[in-house]
Amino acid sequence: MPDIRKNHPDSSLPAECEQPIPIARPCYDEAEETAVAAVLRSGWVGQGPQVAVFETVFAEYVGSGHAVAVSSGTSALHLALLAAGIKPGDAVIMPSFTFVATANAIEYIGARPVLADINPTTFNIDPDSVTTALNNLNPDERSSVKAIIPVSLFGRCAPMGKIRALAGQYGWKIIEDAACGLGASHHGISAGREAQMACFSFHPRKVICTGEGGMVTTDDSRVAESVRTLRNHAASVSGHDRHTGAGGSRLPDFEQLGYNYRMTDIQAAIGIEQMKKLPRFLTARREAAAVYYRLLESIPDIKAPVVPEGHIHAYQSYVCLYHPDEALSGRSIDTAVVEKLACRRNDLMDRLERAGIATRQGTHAVHTLAYYRDKYGFKPNDYPASLMADRLSLALPLYCGITPADQERVVAALQDDK
Repeated sequence: MPDIRKNHPDSSLPAECEQPIPIARPCYDEAEETAVAAVLRSGWVGQGPQVAVFETVFAEYVGSGHAVAVSSGTSALHLALLAAGIKPGDAVIMPSFTFVATANAIEYIGARPVLADINPTTFNIDPDSVTTALNNLNPDERSSVKAIIPVSLFGRCAPMGKIRALAGQYGWKIIEDAACGLGASHHGISAGREAQMACFSFHPRKVICTGEGGMVTTDDSRVAESVRTLRNHAASVSGHDRHTGAGGSRLPDFEQLGYNYRMTDIQAAIGIEQMKKLPRFLTARREAAAVYYRLLESIPDIKAPVVPEGHIHAYQSYVCLYHPDEALSGRSIDTAVVEKLACRRNDLMDRLERAGIATRQGTHAVHTLAYYRDKYGFKPNDYPASLMADRLSLALPLYCGITPADQERVVAALQDDK
């Protein structure tokens, strides 16, 4: 694999100087440069033939009948919800602990997110909490639930077996937020394969990166065609088909409200090259994760990610928990202790930042974010496991090209925590 550090902005520093360690870094080389140059020379830079090739390659990898490329993981979620028939006034169940885009896509439609808590060991939605969330709704609210969005967070598959059972019982659509899931599997089943639709992201922190970009996968040809139409302003004919076929001088009809969620051929060309390298990327991430697992054995209060039997983790992020055992009171989570520990975790992150080591909390607890807190009246204790994950999660730097020496430096800084 090429040494991607050669393009680091601090690469002019002497070798003995400690360079900053980023939280993530996309991995490109001459292949992406050549592919982009070819698109630029072709004169066709918008959605076109390279997008179609990328979609085919991606669908084959995931094992889905169709893949539709869009402008971001968020737009993928938005279009998937629309294609599923979600309307204003409907409700969609989702975990509280996830990036805000999961909830935002529901809000874009005028639907309501119904939050469930997570399993703090796996960071994924807790099916028992889904049942609790339903029981807390009145009959009208319960009947308004039309879909569920399980999130395969940080590169580990959501508990799809139990989610599918619940969805089958209540007649819900399943839209998997697999933004972080590319390359993950459980018992031989890839992320995205057990939902009617799955939504992937190619943001710079993801396993493959096209700058921005997303993908909707499905086995339903009608859903795929709906997403294809909606991403292109709901035009009756795509721009590429108009320009390459007869009658292109006339504008298409627009029979419904659509969106400009198209992917460019520039992005798709990068995506095609990234997919060729995906097996190497996943191997490099798993090898780096193995180094962290070994090094973190010396710090028992930093709990490494859990990978149950039969699961293969993609390690989109390497997310630990800071002193979680201190937050437990029997089988309950003491949220007051969580808040105290959060101050210590934040101090640790600040010290790492001053040492040139980037970290992040894993992601948000949506119910604590101001927009959702204020609109729906959520309280911090409403979803205690999500609150704990929000306040105590700690993502360590992990990307293709990180060296064991850099990882030793990260863990040495963690050992300095008092």
